[in-house]
Amino acid sequence: MKYDFITIGGATEDMMIFTDEGILFDNKKDILRQKLLAFEYGAKIKVNKAFSGFGGGAANAAVAFSRLGLKTACLVAIGDDSRGESIVKNFKKEKVNVSLIQKITDEASGYTPIIVNKDGEHITFSIRGANSKLKIGDTNLKSLQNTKNIYLTSLSMDWKGVLDKVFSLKNVKIAWNPGHIQLNAGKSALSKYLAKTGILILNIDEARELVCSDKTSENCNPGIFDNAEELLQIIKSWGSEIVVITQSEKGATAFDGNNFFHIPAIKNKVSLNTVGVGDAFGSTFAAGLYRTGDIKKALKMAALNASSVVKKYGAQSGLLTHKQIGL
Repeated sequence: MKYDFITIGGATEDMMIFTDEGILFDNKKDILRQKLLAFEYGAKIKVNKAFSGFGGGAANAAVAFSRLGLKTACLVAIGDDSRGESIVKNFKKEKVNVSLIQKITDEASGYTPIIVNKDGEHITFSIRGANSKLKIGDTNLKSLQNTKNIYLTSLSMDWKGVLDKVFSLKNVKIAWNPGHIQLNAGKSALSKYLAKTGILILNIDEARELVCSDKTSENCNPGIFDNAEELLQIIKSWGSEIVVITQSEKGATAFDGNNFFHIPAIKNKVSLNTVGVGDAFGSTFAAGLYRTGDIKKALKMAALNASSVVKKYGAQSGLLTHKQIGL
């Protein structure tokens, strides 16, 4: 089977905990951690609601692609446990091919507790588990050659080995939303991959972190930190074909080296949570660009799907179908 997309990265079970008791603080002194969510030390915190669902960047993207009518497989690692079985069952329900999934016998499947405050914003505690053991061997590489596009998300321990294999593929377009570990490694460690990336997708904080990691640059200053276009120009100069920066309520901007394309955020009367919103936006943008070749149309579709996700609990519940989104 020739796939439209294969997603690579993490798959987890998510436990979302909703509470009004967190206090949000501005932290302007730290340009990379400008907002903090705090709770009383030693206190018992009242929980308004708890919700269990499925998440992980690669899993969320795979479900998004499949609902958009694209032939999709997911390359993730799970444990030999009931949580892993549930993750696979969910993929099958969503018509995502599971033949590439790796089962790790000595690790538990990934698990993610998430605290959601009264505004729907969240903090994620990532227990990577089996996700940290994901590897790509020669057999996987042959399978990966059998797709038109790869969507890369957050990777763990052997992330350089995975990226080396993925970026060695010929005639496969790569969309990439780097994870925390990759961004911590900095621009110098990522430069050879950035130069081969078709679509690079970052939120504004990730873009700042990446720009500040470039030790040869003088660009790490507060003057550009709220200017998405300046950040886009810097990052685009490192070689990716298209760079997209999302800015929550400020919308998103894409840059192809010639033109900037901006889409405002869609205002919702109901906003239950922001978990999975970035995954919905990034994967839908990649799908829209793949289907239409039009950056403006792809941004509109991405904004529509992201705005739908915030109306439902969990990362995947609100994802739209291709008929709903007009793809």
